[in-house]
Amino acid sequence: MLYHLHELQHAAVAPVRLWVEAVQTMYSHPWMPMAYTSLGRAVAASAELVERTTRRYAKPEFDLPTTLIDGTEVAVREVVVYEKPFCNLLHFQRQTDRRDPRVLVVAPMSGHYATLLRGTVETLLPDHDVYITDWIDARDVGLEHGPFTLDDYIDYVREFLHFLGADTHVLAVCQPSVPVLAAVSLMAEDEDPRQPSSLVLMGGPIDTRINPTKVNEVATTKPLSWFESHVIQTVPFVHHGRGRRVYPGFLQLQGFMSLNPERHVGEHLKLFHNMVRGDGDSAEKHREFYDEYLAVMDLPAEYYLQTLQTVFIEHHLPDGIMKSRGRAVDPSKIRHTALMTIEGEKDDITGLGQTEAAHRLCSSLPDSMRVHHVAAKVGHYGVFNGRRWREEIYPHVRDFIRTHDKLTVLADKAHELDEQDRVGVPVRRVR
Repeated sequence: MLYHLHELQHAAVAPVRLWVEAVQTMYSHPWMPMAYTSLGRAVAASAELVERTTRRYAKPEFDLPTTLIDGTEVAVREVVVYEKPFCNLLHFQRQTDRRDPRVLVVAPMSGHYATLLRGTVETLLPDHDVYITDWIDARDVGLEHGPFTLDDYIDYVREFLHFLGADTHVLAVCQPSVPVLAAVSLMAEDEDPRQPSSLVLMGGPIDTRINPTKVNEVATTKPLSWFESHVIQTVPFVHHGRGRRVYPGFLQLQGFMSLNPERHVGEHLKLFHNMVRGDGDSAEKHREFYDEYLAVMDLPAEYYLQTLQTVFIEHHLPDGIMKSRGRAVDPSKIRHTALMTIEGEKDDITGLGQTEAAHRLCSSLPDSMRVHHVAAKVGHYGVFNGRRWREEIYPHVRDFIRTHDKLTVLADKAHELDEQDRVGVPVRRVR
């Protein structure tokens, strides 16, 4: 009944929320003399804090209408090109004829929406043709679509790669590193011609026994039955997915916040003081971050419990016992997909070394097809978002993808031959 009580509480505070919204509007209105005083700004700031702590945060937008390619602004359209019950494959169509490496960004299904990777996509767009897995809130998926498990996740990745075709590059951020590596392993064993050209794993929990973090320890301190009885709830009748068993977003959010409660309280106090001082820029940065951070989605119970057991408790993949639909998952079968792993030195969610473990599993790859990069003084979110991602990590990712992109390599060779012809260097051509 916890989920039902949560919905009842949200409905009960609706009048309070409406009242504080009216107070905030009144005391921040430019025609209101009090809005220009410290007292007026304090009242408006207090009202906003109450409103923000009682609202339900909707899924944010990617809001990436343009990108810069060679200094020219190019329009970008978001188009759903493939639909599944639990996920849409979203394409950021750049209005240009330029051919760049095709990249599938696999977003985590771990509570936040795919828009958490807005900064990742924004950085990739100038040099890549970008697609992303846009996961759907489980409470909005009707029971007629059945359950969603870790095996379904693996199937979805394979299906998307089949749709995109050969010479696709995959970038998996955090949690999907395990199912993506499993999907590519199965494709390699099948000698699938559409297996990706390269795979980039960023801060992923391949082997959580290495430098375990608080997140890892929480998963191992209690039996799986405890999680099933304490965090799995049933979606109330007010949502389309009524009756579906889920790990609710509001419980996940409590878990996120409890990892560092002092920081979140301090950030909201800073928001209050910035609004009272009239520092609109700092206040807006806070709003942008927390509008994203506090927007959460429900996870299918089957997927959550299977992931918890397989990845965090029993370590099936690194121990070589992982199966999908009854088939053994063997990363050593990967021979044609180059592998890059990226870790943050200060990552407090995926410990240093957990992602690098993928190289030990992909034992058939030659050294020329593998790269490991550790970002100094970077935390978990800094691996795929922010200045350090843009300036220090992304250039390595871009170069790695282009090195293993077949069409790019052919184009570079053709350009090299043209240059040799132009300067009169004899060239041996093989028909």
